[in-house]
Amino acid sequence: MIEQLLAAEVASHEVFEDPPEVTLLAEEEALVRDSVESRRREFTTGRHCARTALGSLGFPSDRPILSGKRGEPLWPGGVRGSITHCRGYRAAAVARAAQIASVGIDAEPNQPLPEGVLEAVALPEEEVRTKELLLGHPGVHWDRMLFSAKESVYKTWFPLTHRPLEFDDAVIEIDPVDGTFSARILPQGVRGIHNAPRGFTGRWIVGNGLVVTAIAVPAVGGSLDRNLDSSRGVDSA
Repeated sequence: MIEQLLAAEVASHEVFEDPPEVTLLAEEEALVRDSVESRRREFTTGRHCARTALGSLGFPSDRPILSGKRGEPLWPGGVRGSITHCRGYRAAAVARAAQIASVGIDAEPNQPLPEGVLEAVALPEEEVRTKELLLGHPGVHWDRMLFSAKESVYKTWFPLTHRPLEFDDAVIEIDPVDGTFSARILPQGVRGIHNAPRGFTGRWIVGNGLVVTAIAVPAVGGSLDRNLDSSRGVDSA
């Protein structure tokens, strides 16, 4: 699924179950030593997907992928990437930084958000639009799609700025027909950040009981074969 959303420059790997034979490297094992079994499984398979994708780019598979202060994967030098996992799905996407400045992916079950979550993560205009989509385009849980898109936005944003982004710092607009979405970063999100991205565009897909979203930002001078360009601006605040 995920490869359908990403440019040819991005290598990806996905699985729909946890292969029993995959293991962590010693340095990675320390990160989840005290975690519950479900967390260990998703972490282990996510790292397996990441190493498999890195192998497609020619990187060795014996280097640990550790975590930063906010839980983000720490990739080898010259690599940009993202990992996602939910029940029944694990995936990773990586690219060379010379081609892709940042990539963010997210997968969620195609099920309604728990009660109260939409109101917590959506701006008023997003909440109205989501309810319109739920009525006009049944079969997709657009509340969950919105949540996934916001997760992909955050995963794309953080490596570019090293600053957090709240749910209400970006407005998402989903096109229910052509499988795309756009994100506009609001002024409070970019304030004080030089050359902060002002927005992203991404793609989404539904299948196998999942909603999956992805964004890939081309490096300066790069291009994307199968994705949309992401707009950037200079912060003057």
